[in-house]
Amino acid sequence: MTTVAIHRATALSERELNELCDAAEAAIRDGGGFGWLKPPRRDVQEKYWRGVMLVPERELYIARLDDMVCGSAQLLRPARNNEAQSFACQMVHAFVAPWARGHGLARGLVLAVERAARKAGFKMLTLDVRVTQSAAIHLYETLGFTCWGTNPRYALVDGEFVAGRYYQKLLDPEPATSAQAEAR
Repeated sequence: MTTVAIHRATALSERELNELCDAAEAAIRDGGGFGWLKPPRRDVQEKYWRGVMLVPERELYIARLDDMVCGSAQLLRPARNNEAQSFACQMVHAFVAPWARGHGLARGLVLAVERAARKAGFKMLTLDVRVTQSAAIHLYETLGFTCWGTNPRYALVDGEFVAGRYYQKLLDPEPATSAQAEAR
């Protein structure tokens, strides 16, 4: 039986770091990278992931398939000096390795980030994506994200501009459970 799990990572073991690098490399090679067009050297990637764990404004969510790290997404809080936009946070660097797709992990990652954003009191969650990532676009739209704009020169891939889309989702307070509703 296949097991899937999503959780927030507050530290990365060497095994998790290794698996996360492997999964990211596979996603980047498949065109679903998160900024990188080609997998960077392993030491560069390891420094990146270790750095993510040190940034207080970032929360890393890990996807596992049969206890193997196969994807991640990050919740990015606004800078503390940005009071005007302190109501909104961003989901960045979301991916699932190609070999782990089709198990609901991408959906689980988005929902985990959304729950965390809601719990932290944010009113809006934003994200952006290349137009070539049609499966991700379909997922975001299915989950209620609204495209509010496009950029025809969002990314430069193999010398060609690729358009990108910007999405937002208003976050209502967590719906009351039936036990909470009965207590009222």
